[in-house]
Amino acid sequence: MYQRESRRTCAPARFIVFTANAFALLGLQALYFLVSGLLDRLVYLSTGLSLSLAFIGVKLVLHYLHDLNDAFPEVSIGLSLVVIVAVLAVTTVASLIRVRRDPTARAHAGSLRDHETEPAEAR
Repeated sequence: MYQRESRRTCAPARFIVFTANAFALLGLQALYFLVSGLLDRLVYLSTGLSLSLAFIGVKLVLHYLHDLNDAFPEVSIGLSLVVIVAVLAVTTVASLIRVRRDPTARAHAGSLRDHETEPAEAR
């Protein structure tokens, strides 16, 4: 009798887990197509992400030095969040302005230089 009760209580949990995973996969697939279309337009995204990672690295070093000696400043979580959001917002707006002025501009991962010297076939 104990096994039958455990099967009954386990069946709804399996259904919930299955449906949650199915809906999550469907939602992520739709989000992937949305993001893949936007990534070509965000030409300065790699620059913004690299600046954010550099800021986080400096913050980690300052945190370590602050633990050793209180003379070093400690960057608060709120300030970190503001800096990261501001950097990503500025790079996003700058990317959208660039694409509006030059519709042929596309994102090139890991490059800070302008890609005007590339042949037209490569674009």
